[in-house]
Amino acid sequence: MAETAASLSKPSGPDAKPRHVAIIMDGNGRWAVNKGWPRLVGHRKGAERVKQIVRACPDMGVNWLTLYAFSTENWKRTTEEVLGLMKIFARYIEREADGMAAEGVRMRFIGGRERLDQRLQRLMAGIEARTAGNTRLNLTVAINYGGRDEIARAARRLAERVTRGEITVPTEADFAACLDTAGHPDPDLVIRTSGETRTSNFLPFQAAYSEYEFTPTLWPDFTPEHLGQILDRFGLRERRFGGA
Repeated sequence: MAETAASLSKPSGPDAKPRHVAIIMDGNGRWAVNKGWPRLVGHRKGAERVKQIVRACPDMGVNWLTLYAFSTENWKRTTEEVLGLMKIFARYIEREADGMAAEGVRMRFIGGRERLDQRLQRLMAGIEARTAGNTRLNLTVAINYGGRDEIARAARRLAERVTRGEITVPTEADFAACLDTAGHPDPDLVIRTSGETRTSNFLPFQAAYSEYEFTPTLWPDFTPEHLGQILDRFGLRERRFGGA
């Protein structure tokens, strides 16, 4: 059964650290354009930054990391940029598979896969299977993901279960179990880089009680030190979840 906000003990207090951090990795293209380079250079630099953040998280007490890599709306970008991004995703999986397996990282993906090319889908399924037993860090990457799309797909799954007679009166937990993130804890903290202050259709159901941090730092410049400072500030927040 999926973990919901009501069923989890949430970190709170001056020494609290979020166990699940979700990041909207924004600003790759602007980083490159600001330097007079093609946007794909920024995306490649952003992929290198992912590797550094992933390796830093376990030592910072982060057990779950969810990264927003490509949204359902990103298909509106130029064909060159979309194809380039798909190649970067595939290359990242190929290059990091051995390292993640050795370092105890479990990698999973959320979002609709049917629109992705077959090779990328095979690579995604392969690394999910290869790292399924790892527990040091749970890394989830959102590709072709949109929160409203996920909710619509979950509603269809739930309706099918009701039709089959598996559920009579659906509960919040029943619905959560139909989401792409079934079995994942809700994020304690959502970070967005690049100075934008939108949530951009990222985990709207799961992040209902998450803390948010918006930083002006562009993703290629976002270092483990930046993350550590944000995690320290997290402990200064009082999280009441509707209580007094």
